[in-house]
Amino acid sequence: MPDLKTLEAWFVTGSQHLYGEETLREVAAHAAEIAAALSASEAIPLTVVCKPVQTTAESIRALCLEASASANCVGVIAWMHTFSPAKMWLPGLRSLTKPLAHLHTQYNRALPWNSIDMDFMNLNQSAHGDREFGYLATRLGMNRKVIVGHWRDGEVQERLATWLRAASGWHDSQHMRIARFGDNMREVAVTEGDKVEAQARLGYSVHGFGVGDLACAVSQVSDAEVARLASEYDDCYDVAKELRPGGPRRQSLLDAARIELGLRGFLKAGNFQAFTDTFEDLRGLSQLPGIAVQRLMSEGYGFGAEGDWKTAALVRTMKVMSAGMNGGTSFMEDYTYDFGSSSTVLGAHMLEICPSIAAERPSVEIHPLSIGGKADPVRLVFTAPSGPAVVASVVQIGNRFRMVLNEIDVVQPEQPLAKLPVARAVWIPRPDLATAAAAWIYAGGAHHTGFSQALNTEHMADFAEIADLEFLCIDRNVRLREFRNELRWNEVAYQMKRS
Repeated sequence: MPDLKTLEAWFVTGSQHLYGEETLREVAAHAAEIAAALSASEAIPLTVVCKPVQTTAESIRALCLEASASANCVGVIAWMHTFSPAKMWLPGLRSLTKPLAHLHTQYNRALPWNSIDMDFMNLNQSAHGDREFGYLATRLGMNRKVIVGHWRDGEVQERLATWLRAASGWHDSQHMRIARFGDNMREVAVTEGDKVEAQARLGYSVHGFGVGDLACAVSQVSDAEVARLASEYDDCYDVAKELRPGGPRRQSLLDAARIELGLRGFLKAGNFQAFTDTFEDLRGLSQLPGIAVQRLMSEGYGFGAEGDWKTAALVRTMKVMSAGMNGGTSFMEDYTYDFGSSSTVLGAHMLEICPSIAAERPSVEIHPLSIGGKADPVRLVFTAPSGPAVVASVVQIGNRFRMVLNEIDVVQPEQPLAKLPVARAVWIPRPDLATAAAAWIYAGGAHHTGFSQALNTEHMADFAEIADLEFLCIDRNVRLREFRNELRWNEVAYQMKRS
């Protein structure tokens, strides 16, 4: 998982030479103070770097090209301290390929009513300088986030932090590599897609491998390495008696540890940040990777089951965006419903739910899987804690990629799930199960999702804006008639955008 503080956001302030050198020196000092305060804020996850005040078209273009080429810069935060004629920003903004946030603030919080004069007015012109900048960005059709308020306000810093996390996720996706072991589950539609289009639009690349390649890596793991990892399992989790040293099924735990070591080594050697597998293609493996996938996800890898590379990429991006936050993020699947009094969703998968969302110390268990035709797989079993969360899906809808998001409230199971030995989360969708499920189905959302109790709707909406994804939110205010109209209007908008 990347350390977000090693990444940078460039704070770029606009002005012009009309007001004289003394004014420009004050502008530069104010900009440096604001950037330093933002960078030092506990809310801001990245390093905010103050760049020189921009006053000419040539310097602006050079800075935007530099930002676009920088390996550490995830985006640009723009602020116009004085009036900065926007035509000189045009060549730079047209060349900028990094995400853009427009911070509409001013240095002073309150007006000095008794002493305000024209010198003060000439220096503090954000109220109309930022509107000039905003006009040009709108005319250029630039996706960006506009944040309004005083730079010291906690709400302003939180909104900027949200965008910075989204920009970090986008930055990571530009060099994300996904290993795909086998193909997708046969005859499944939603896990298919255009991998070339995804790379062109979203940055990440998908690389296919035969399961035999993974099996070869697994076979090369030494017994000593396996023993050390099995001992780590014993220390970190509540291991079922039959899997403990001397237990009748200890060998299954050793086999699972060998798979984890081989899989981790394969991913590291290929510089992969996400991966997929499928239970229909396991030749050469003794069991479907369960605990291996779960633990790798907890380290920051993205994962998608049944060859679902789009969800693997989404989970990785959500992992990066939520780095250092409270609450976990995982691959998830809407598995089954309770249409009784609670109207809840039981979310789970066969095995592969990340322990970052566990409410308690996970147990290590072994049980039959019933499908896949392999030995019983070892897995971590736990339940997610109560609280708000989001589930999101990225699907390809003909000419575009679409993100569908549902705000949910995780609750505890009404009764013990003694015979369901998988990791799980139970939730109530907003506004209710019937409305949320209908809206999700109308939108074409997948059954696989990224689940997070760290991120919220604004994080995901900001990422969708940066990535130019169509974004559909199902929250407590959604109404099916209006939601279906939104789908129709979006279809027209995207068809017009293509033409």
